[in-house]
Amino acid sequence: MLWPGFELRVALRFLREGRMQTVLIIVGVAAGVAVIAYISALISGLQNSTLTKTLGAQAHISVRAPDDVVTPAAAPVPGSSVLTETQPRAQRPRSVANWQALLPLLEKTPNVAGVSPMVSGAGLALRGEAVLSIALMGVDLERYDRMIGLRSKVVRGSARLEPGEAIVGRELAQDLGVRVGDRLTVQTSTSSESLRVTALVDLGVRDLNRRTVIVPLRAAQNLLALPGGATGLDLTLHDVWAAQSLAEALRAQFPYKIESWQESNAQLVSALNAQSVSTGIIRGVVLAVVVLGIASVLVVSVVQKRREIGILRAMGATRGQVLRLFLVQGAVVGALGSLLGLLLAVVLIWVFSNFVRGSDGLPLFNISLPLATALRVALVATVCGVIAAIAPARSAARLDPAQAIRI
Repeated sequence: MLWPGFELRVALRFLREGRMQTVLIIVGVAAGVAVIAYISALISGLQNSTLTKTLGAQAHISVRAPDDVVTPAAAPVPGSSVLTETQPRAQRPRSVANWQALLPLLEKTPNVAGVSPMVSGAGLALRGEAVLSIALMGVDLERYDRMIGLRSKVVRGSARLEPGEAIVGRELAQDLGVRVGDRLTVQTSTSSESLRVTALVDLGVRDLNRRTVIVPLRAAQNLLALPGGATGLDLTLHDVWAAQSLAEALRAQFPYKIESWQESNAQLVSALNAQSVSTGIIRGVVLAVVVLGIASVLVVSVVQKRREIGILRAMGATRGQVLRLFLVQGAVVGALGSLLGLLLAVVLIWVFSNFVRGSDGLPLFNISLPLATALRVALVATVCGVIAAIAPARSAARLDPAQAIRI
């Protein structure tokens, strides 16, 4: 009769007897786990930083009025095989029909975090002799701030949008030579207005900072000759990756031009997908190396422990117990290597966060190892340890005790 916990006790004893082999394989597993955890955290931090910068001043889903219908440029000649040519009309600012009624419907849609009406169009900013083209945006400040966190992007002044006031991009203010409290003139094809600058903002993209002027919604309606109108409704979601499916559902429900951020940033999405695939390949290769390393050490252990295995069988150990004995070794090596690897990954993340800096002296981006990711990596490594032990364990279980003892 063998004592309780037989497999664990003998597995730990075998591991202690081959200390050097055990230490080397645990270090190997730790290195693999550290690489997987660190790369996962690094790529996740990079993608989150990229999305934050890209979507920081951009809606997750935009609802716009449909484009003007195209008209034939020339009538087809009867009997001719030449297709009718079409030419799109020049697009002008157009209001979303019944946007006031649409607004509460969109707000009640599942996964929608906020909806902000907007009037946008082109114009000119004039200050002294400086004349620059701008992207004019009229917004409801409270709604727009909830959508993109505009107040957190203010670098000078205080974000206010009372009548006759404007918020401008940092680079545009520099090009015009204006500071907080100065006035500039915004001119469109139909109107012009003198506005006082209340704040300078950094939207995260230099091109946006160089051309953005944000004004009250009513002021933009007047400047762009859209009384009571809104050229679009911008939506933010709790889950940004659900934007594409939600946009398709909204397109089937409403007769508007609806576009998700994935559609307007197709190249970015492709790059993010390529990063994810590359990371998955690296993780798979590292796990394969870990499995092969554990398996090779346990195969050597089976050869070295043939006599001990034969004695255990002679004492009454079953084939199943011998099999579980080596599976436990694989699990112990995987678990210990996982713990050490996660500690090493935390150290690598700390080094990256404190010593890797950009040209401005700030960290390139935030990187962290979420507990869920750490537990998942540790669990996968432990399971791989068990999988790696299957072949050596079966080999040990098949040993004939009489022949094993004679060797």
